[in-house]
Amino acid sequence: MEIVKIINNNIISSYDEKGRELVVMGKGLGFQAKPGQIIDESKIDKIFRMDSNADTRRLQDLLMDIPLEHIKLGHEIIEDTKLIIDRNLNRNIYITLIDHINFAIERFHQNILFTNPLLREIKSFYPKEYEAGVLAVDKINSACGLMLNEDEAASIAMHIVNAELGTNIPNVIDITKIVQYVLKIVKAYFAIEFYEDSLSYERFLTHLKFFALRIVTKVKLDDDDLELHDIIKTNYSNEYICAEQIRKYIEVKFNLVIPTEEMTYLTVQIRRLMNKK
Repeated sequence: MEIVKIINNNIISSYDEKGRELVVMGKGLGFQAKPGQIIDESKIDKIFRMDSNADTRRLQDLLMDIPLEHIKLGHEIIEDTKLIIDRNLNRNIYITLIDHINFAIERFHQNILFTNPLLREIKSFYPKEYEAGVLAVDKINSACGLMLNEDEAASIAMHIVNAELGTNIPNVIDITKIVQYVLKIVKAYFAIEFYEDSLSYERFLTHLKFFALRIVTKVKLDDDDLELHDIIKTNYSNEYICAEQIRKYIEVKFNLVIPTEEMTYLTVQIRRLMNKK
């Protein structure tokens, strides 16, 4: 294989024999290398084959800014998960779960810890996925010297569920509709077009699915911090007004209540999307 593009010192892109774009990972693989050179196969740790060139580009964007150790850890966890689940997983899990694991490690070091309001349901409804999440947390804690807990295991399990093909999620119709309406409202409010191939859009979409799942199943977030809510409302006032429009629409259309803590969460996610657009 030839080097097509240097992503960073450890990540390059290439093509396979069928002309499909690949992302190739290995320590020092891109260091002082140039496009057109033959890849040193002895340095290859992992080859990522995605389902589309758009997915490949999103993966490249993600891996560009993540430490190699976190990428390897995420890949090992996904391979372990495949053995536990014994089901097909959408290859986008290499994007979503590696991104989540890296973010979880960063959050721990910043002393930002979240509870997972769906912990009980995930344990009950998705036992194998939760088992994989527990093993993933054990591996992360061991490799990085952290103390992530079962809430994080449940969050990882939800990413696994999201990647499963043909998974039956309760109330999937309402959840899908809510996600669609939220996207339309955000798009109209900010007068923007979404780049659906972008990592920021993919990340926002994943958070929206979890947001809609909590709203439909009436699972309450534990982070009922009114002081934080007021700070977010003040500092991110434009995004909060957009979130208010979403709240009113969902309450009228679906007869569902959006609690204060969810308004905080939704506003932060909209802000994160707008900062990356």
